[in-house]
Amino acid sequence: MDSNLKTSLKNLHVHLADAGPVDEELLELLQQLNGDIAALIERGRDPAPGETTTYGLAERSQELSAKFAVKHPKLESGLRELGTILSNMGI
Repeated sequence: MDSNLKTSLKNLHVHLADAGPVDEELLELLQQLNGDIAALIERGRDPAPGETTTYGLAERSQELSAKFAVKHPKLESGLRELGTILSNMGI
């Protein structure tokens, strides 16, 4: 798996820890995205038979970055970077 993706995720976790209170809905969306990306890293890019694909991770990351833009600019830039990496990987 792309090392830039892992680095971007680590940076995002650091920024999230420093962000202060985060809206419950946004936090849940972040946790879902994180879980999906972690599953992708664990199994590789190709899903096993019967598993769902991770199509849309880049788009979901971009949507979250827009929601964080005003209140948490550090998270917004990290999510935007993550979305770009995922998009470049074709995910």
